[in-house]
Amino acid sequence: MEAKQRFVVDNTNPTIEERKPYIALAKAAGFRIVGFYFAVPIAAALQRNAQRGEGKRIPEAGIRGTRNRLELPSFAEGFDDLSIVRPAPGGTFIVAE
Repeated sequence: MEAKQRFVVDNTNPTIEERKPYIALAKAAGFRIVGFYFAVPIAAALQRNAQRGEGKRIPEAGIRGTRNRLELPSFAEGFDDLSIVRPAPGGTFIVAE
C-alpha cells in the first residue's frame, strides 16, 4: 500500500468482519475498493474443487463451512464497486455489476 500500487486480496473473506480491516486500510491509503461476489452453487464449487490436483483440494467441510458463514458484500462496507460473478458454460464466468 505504501507504494500506491494496485493489489488484490486473494482470499475468501466471507464475513463483513473479515473484510473490514482490508477495506479500512485500503480506504485510508486512498485506494478504490472493488469487490467480487462469486455466486456459485455449492454443488458447482464442490465439483470444481474435485478437479483440482492432489494436494490442492480444499476439504469439503471447509467449503461448506465457509459457505455457511458467507455474508453478502454491500456498499455500506465501503466498497466503491461491487460485481457478481456467476458460472457459465465451458468453465467460464459471467461478471455483472
